[in-house]
Amino acid sequence: MSLRNQLKGTGVALVTPFHSNESIDFAALGNLIDFVIAGGVEYVVTLGTTGETPTLDKQEKLSIVNYTFEKVNGRVPVVVGIGGNNTRAVINDLEQFPLDKAAAVLSAAPYYSKPSQEGLFQHYKMLAAASPKPIILYNVPGRTGRNMEAATSIRLAKEVANIGGIKEAGNSVPQTMQLLRDRPADFLVVSGDDDLVLPELAAGIDGVISVAANCFPKEFSNMVRAGLSGDFDTARKLNTPLIEAYNLLFAENNPAGVKAFLTELGVIENHLRLPLVPLSDTVYNKIKAYLKK
Repeated sequence: MSLRNQLKGTGVALVTPFHSNESIDFAALGNLIDFVIAGGVEYVVTLGTTGETPTLDKQEKLSIVNYTFEKVNGRVPVVVGIGGNNTRAVINDLEQFPLDKAAAVLSAAPYYSKPSQEGLFQHYKMLAAASPKPIILYNVPGRTGRNMEAATSIRLAKEVANIGGIKEAGNSVPQTMQLLRDRPADFLVVSGDDDLVLPELAAGIDGVISVAANCFPKEFSNMVRAGLSGDFDTARKLNTPLIEAYNLLFAENNPAGVKAFLTELGVIENHLRLPLVPLSDTVYNKIKAYLKK
C-alpha cells in the first residue's frame, strides 16, 4: 500500500510530556495517545519537532519510540521522526532505531547548515538508500533556514526510490500547489501548517501532520475528513472556531502553546525543557478564556 493511501487524513505530531523534574512522563504520553486516537486521528507521529526532540538524548528517543508502538498497539499507523543536519549520523539512527512497526520515517530537512538544493537532494538520497521504511520529506524553512523548493522535492519523488511523500510546511499555498501539480500519482503530500490546511485541502492535499490535533483531535480530524470528501461547507464550519486556537498555539513557541492547551484539558502537566519555557501568563489566560467559550 502506498503512503498516499495509508496516511490519508490527520496525523498528529505528539508532544513529549515531562514531569516537574524534566524526566519523561510516560503515563501522560499514554493518556495523550489514547486521547488522540479516541478523537479520530488517522495516525500518530513520534519524535517530531513538537516532541522537543532537540532536548532528548538517544536513549530517551528509543524509549519513546518503543513505548509508542506498545501503547498504540496497531490501532493506527505510527510514523517515526528521524532527521538532522549530519547525514552520517541520521543514517546511523536509521540503522539503529526500531522501525519494524513503523509506517514511514519523517525526516526534517537539515537545519542551520543551509545546504544548496543539490545538497538537500544528495542528503535525502543517502537517507532513502539507508532507511528500511519509506522516507517522508519534511520542508520547514521557518526552522531550518532553507526552503526546499518544489522542484527539488519532485526530483526526489521521481528519481529516488523509497521517498514516499512530503510534509510541506513552507507556509506557501502556491508551493504546495506546485507539488500537487507535479507529483507522481502515489506520492503523499500533507500539510505541516495547521492554519493553511483548509485552503490546501481545496488544492488537493492528502491530509496533515498537525500540532492542533494534539488538543482538538475530534474537531480537527473531522474538518480534514470533510475537506477530503469535498464537503467544504462542513469543513469551514469546523475550521472557523479553530482559527483563534491556531494563533494561540503558535503565539510564542511550539510546543509551549499546545502543552498549555493540553494542561488545561487535563491530559498532561505543563513542563518543557530549556531553552523552551512555558507560555507567559498573558497568553495562557487567553487559552483559558478560549476553552471556556
